[in-house]
Amino acid sequence: MIDEIKKVEEEIRIFIENLHTKEDLEKFRNIFLVKKGKIQQLFDRMRDLPKEEKPIVGKFLNELRNYAETRFKELSESIAERETKVPKIDLTLPGRIDYIGHRHPIYQTMDRMVEVFVSLGFKVAEGPDIEDGYHNFDALNFPPDHPARDMQDTFFIKSDKNLLLRTHTSPVQIRIMHATKPPIRYIMPGRVYRNEAISARSLAEFHQIEGLYINHKVTFAELKGTMIEFSRRMFGENLRFRFRPSFFPFTEPSAELDITCFLCQGKGCRVCKYTGWLEIAGCGMVHPNVLKAGGIDPEEYTGYAFGLGIERVAMLLTGIDDIRTFYANDVRVLSQF
Repeated sequence: MIDEIKKVEEEIRIFIENLHTKEDLEKFRNIFLVKKGKIQQLFDRMRDLPKEEKPIVGKFLNELRNYAETRFKELSESIAERETKVPKIDLTLPGRIDYIGHRHPIYQTMDRMVEVFVSLGFKVAEGPDIEDGYHNFDALNFPPDHPARDMQDTFFIKSDKNLLLRTHTSPVQIRIMHATKPPIRYIMPGRVYRNEAISARSLAEFHQIEGLYINHKVTFAELKGTMIEFSRRMFGENLRFRFRPSFFPFTEPSAELDITCFLCQGKGCRVCKYTGWLEIAGCGMVHPNVLKAGGIDPEEYTGYAFGLGIERVAMLLTGIDDIRTFYANDVRVLSQF
């Protein structure tokens, strides 16, 4: 049996000479060191030996096992140390091109809109996304029974029923009026939230730019001039415009601004609902009650306000006919802008 032990020892030495990887190391363990390995099989055969031979054979077996376990430990440490020094990057691979990112098309559009309004004399202001009912509804002349106050239209905060995700950026107007004396000329870009069904034209989370101008003897003609000049600078000179009477609680009189649908050139498509026109803004003269809520005397000052959907404008500029495309994170789409 001692000859067999020496034979196994020689196998171990030969195996170790060709052991270089973790896979080789694991193979070595499975052949020699596990419970059913060759060394343990030799130990199991000792029960059949005469008593006088067991001490001698046992000594050889213990030396064999100690040798195998010691070499296994040394090789494990050596391979682990060697692998930590090997670079994880394959230096033989060709170099990669650095792709420079850019702003999302929605924010590119917002930047352009802000740039145009600033060139028209407006300053920029921002406000919180989480608003209270006073700034979002009460101060903006929303009656207590207005549908926008329902959970079906607005996301309310569970922990405080007076807090909600703002449904427009108009609350910033109230904050500006409280903090600033007329003349006031501000735009307010930001994200807004409404409990709406997702479709090609609408999302539950989107972006708006509100505008506010308050001064002595501000007229509706000035509002129309501002909106038309903005539209021409954004979309070009060859536009048709129409102002349609509308209703908003915070303006009186109120109107909606339509421009020629860029996507179909006025012929009709699903984005413009086959009318050839696309609404881009709601606007009107600031309601006296809103001026009062902002601490401004409506007998002394008048003003106008407007709001534009940034996603709607981005659709016109990019030719994208489904608003959901902007948020699908398709690199093939986003990389074009």
